[in-house]
Amino acid sequence: MKKIPNLDRLDYEKKLWNEGFQRVMGLDEVGRGCLAGPVVAAGVIFPPNTNIPDIRDSKTIAEKKRNALVALIKEKAEFWIVQERPPSRIDEINILWASIEAMQLCAEAKGANPDYLLVDGNRYTTSLIPYTCVVKGDDKSMSIGAASILAKVHRDALMNKLHSDYPEFRWDSNVGYPTPVHKRALVEYGITPHHRKSFKLGTQKTYSASDKC
Repeated sequence: MKKIPNLDRLDYEKKLWNEGFQRVMGLDEVGRGCLAGPVVAAGVIFPPNTNIPDIRDSKTIAEKKRNALVALIKEKAEFWIVQERPPSRIDEINILWASIEAMQLCAEAKGANPDYLLVDGNRYTTSLIPYTCVVKGDDKSMSIGAASILAKVHRDALMNKLHSDYPEFRWDSNVGYPTPVHKRALVEYGITPHHRKSFKLGTQKTYSASDKC
């Protein structure tokens, strides 16, 4: 990822805090491009003037450091939450709206009460809460970056757990993304209950117990 010179990842938050907003929630999601597993969103609200310089786009942070940052984010945050939308919901309303729905669930969760939303990307939904969409926001806003870290660590752990039931797909390494190993396993073994049937999977075969033999 190209680095942005002199980037202040608190620029959005500082402006909102100075305008009187006290519960600015950063929202981000992970897993949109995967063939299997849920799409996961997270929301994080930091008290005004919080600064954790190491927070940035989760994809650019090593796994060990991401895990350490999760603990720090949860410690420093005034509120944090993670929400999932399963493959069945993705198939029902499409991946874009399932992603937005997951973020909306974070914003509307009990105890969240955000007064402003910073949303990664360029799309959101009708909301009574004022919001700003920030393209590549996970590397421009500390709050969005924190949400991206929580969402990724949560989803990676989930896909690692599912790997034990379906080791042929190597979800412990690709976490559901369309790698060559994942695609070959789809051709050989067919789909699992965790695959998104509305995606182009390359096979329509249903995974069964006998397929694992």
